[in-house]
Amino acid sequence: MTYRSGQYSGYPQHHPHDHGRSFVRRPSPGGAPSPASKRDSENGYTILHAGKQVRFGPVAFWIVVGTITLLGLWSAATATYFAFRDDVLTRLIARQTEMQNAYEDRIAELRAKVDRTTSRQLLDQEQFDRKLDQIMRRQTALEARATALGAIPDVTGSIKPPARAGLPAETGTGTPKPSPISDTVIFVAPPDREARLESRAPVAASSPPSQFAKVQGVDNVLVRLEQSLDRVENRQMAALDTYQDSIESRLRRMRGVITDLGLNMAQLEAAAPRAPMGGPFVPVKLSPNAGVFERQLYRINIGRAQMERLTRTLSLVPYRKPVIGEVEFTSGFGVRVDPFLGRPAMHTGLDFRAQMGDPVRATANGKVVSAGWAGGYGRMVEIDHGNGLSTRYGHLSEINVKVGQYVKIGEVIGEVGSTGRSTGPHLHYETRIDGEAVDPQKFLRAGVRLAAG
Repeated sequence: MTYRSGQYSGYPQHHPHDHGRSFVRRPSPGGAPSPASKRDSENGYTILHAGKQVRFGPVAFWIVVGTITLLGLWSAATATYFAFRDDVLTRLIARQTEMQNAYEDRIAELRAKVDRTTSRQLLDQEQFDRKLDQIMRRQTALEARATALGAIPDVTGSIKPPARAGLPAETGTGTPKPSPISDTVIFVAPPDREARLESRAPVAASSPPSQFAKVQGVDNVLVRLEQSLDRVENRQMAALDTYQDSIESRLRRMRGVITDLGLNMAQLEAAAPRAPMGGPFVPVKLSPNAGVFERQLYRINIGRAQMERLTRTLSLVPYRKPVIGEVEFTSGFGVRVDPFLGRPAMHTGLDFRAQMGDPVRATANGKVVSAGWAGGYGRMVEIDHGNGLSTRYGHLSEINVKVGQYVKIGEVIGEVGSTGRSTGPHLHYETRIDGEAVDPQKFLRAGVRLAAG
């Protein structure tokens, strides 16, 4: 214990049990401090313990007091810390665990978003690849169709394929410009195809919107390409329809000519000459999986083969004009007044107005059976077309063929003249069936109807 020091009067009174205790000097009985006591109070503090006296200055005393106080506070704080340490640590650990769990949840959420984004991109890439493969296969099919259309000859004389066109130009998409003369589709992959292939790599879920705009742009390119292919396919189908309609119409007219003339189709076909050909018989088979285009092309090929056969058959029918230019008759078929005798007479042909020396042409394929002077015909050429059909060309000034010669349609066989019973340059033209003269206009009208289609 510490005691403030003062002036003692006399010696201290010791109690038998006070050994070892500290005592403080008491003031003198008068109550007034002595000069020595005053000096002691001004100079510091004195501690007595077991008869020993320890003197402290004011600064040292308060340092000691402060140190003891701090030690006491530190001891109290330490005791409190150790008393509540477990609770503090538990709360700190719980807080740290909560923050870690929240962080891990956030990471898991971001990973899930990345996985979803990557999955969508992979799915988009697969869809893009499938669409691209479909477009490529469709392009190949359209190219094959264009080749098939180009292989169809214009045997009707009236079939004209519609204007061909390629893929329309797509501004800014890298697609080819249209070709004015070809139905062939040339496909060019979009310029960012490589970028779409690289999109298989995972990207952050917070990708900028431009990525989606880019994908949307590629989809738009594919849509435009498909629309272009649709247009090409529609034009090809329209061309097929035109071919088929023309061939069917031509077949109807050709059959109609034979029917109108009262001719026997089987006999005409048997008499028609055949070009040298041969080979094993291979039946035509249409695939069960054939589409509309293939089936329609099959029908067109069958109709074209029939039309070629009928064309060879009709090549023996004299339905064409024997002279070039506008037809003008100076005398028709039938009863007329004979120009020399002035009496009614039968005119067995048609008289075509023409100039001296104009070329006279064969109206059908056949064999020359007469070429020379023939009484009132003057110089005359007769051609046997087979199946009882024959034609005669009279009043010729020149004859350019010989008996036994085979002539073709349109071949020049002589020149217009005025030989025989003739009042001026003209061509006397006859058509005969089994030797009997028939009106040539019947054949000519059938030829006009056939050509009109």
